[in-house]
Amino acid sequence: MAITPYVNFNGNCREAVTFYTEVFNAVSPNIMTFGEMPPDPDFPLSEDMKKLVMHTELKFEGGTIMFSDVLPGSPFTPGESISIMVSSKDEKALRRYWERLKEGGTVGMELAPQFWSNLYGFVTDKFGLGWQLDLEN
Repeated sequence: MAITPYVNFNGNCREAVTFYTEVFNAVSPNIMTFGEMPPDPDFPLSEDMKKLVMHTELKFEGGTIMFSDVLPGSPFTPGESISIMVSSKDEKALRRYWERLKEGGTVGMELAPQFWSNLYGFVTDKFGLGWQLDLEN
């Protein structure tokens, strides 16, 4: 069984996924927009709504994170009850992720050795998403 985090954004999903693709040096994901859905006369979409991301996923470090935008008027609270754990055996890569994720973000726990990990940190990025970075022993 795989557990995959699914993260919603409020109209800036494409920007966020582009940022995360660069941070983690991942392959650019396919992005499906709401405009690619079959038309539904009971649920018409404006041109702006059609451009929003309906689904995309980013694969890196052997895992997957799925993303989408919420449609206008849908409930949305940035980063609510979600954080992403990135465990890596590559300290250099982990430090690179850390430096990029903290740009415009807020450090909750500085990336440093902890009693449970050789290197661990928590940062909330500029999009309001919490990231836990952990160096695998």
